[in-house]
Amino acid sequence: MKVNVRIKKAAPDVNLPKYQSDMAAGFDIEAYISTPVVIPIGERRLIGTGLHFQLPPDFELQLRPRSGLALKHGITLTNAPATIDADFTGEVKVIVENRGNAPFVVENGMRICQGVINKVEKAQFSIVEELSETTRGAGGFGSTSV
Repeated sequence: MKVNVRIKKAAPDVNLPKYQSDMAAGFDIEAYISTPVVIPIGERRLIGTGLHFQLPPDFELQLRPRSGLALKHGITLTNAPATIDADFTGEVKVIVENRGNAPFVVENGMRICQGVINKVEKAQFSIVEELSETTRGAGGFGSTSV
């Protein structure tokens, strides 16, 4: 199933997101910045993309790290996966974090993250006095011996 997503470019030279293979779940999103941004070790920076998305109702755009950047440079997204709601139409910006062992330079046009479009189901919340019994119950972190 293909979902129609409208995109507004902040400038004519902004590149559109691109799937890198026919079966890729995520599409690459590039940095759109006027000058290179240095991210020191252990720090994060907000990086613009120059893209504005308009999603259909009941859909979200998730921003996720790129595995190659994570493996080779320790680069990730601080709030991964980041959720872009259907009613947000401002420029999508990415919080890029350097967990590597050297400063990292983000250049204009660099593929900095991937986006995935997901259908969103809304919850209907019901107040109850008791919850149904489960095997795990209220067991928290480590309670399943994992």
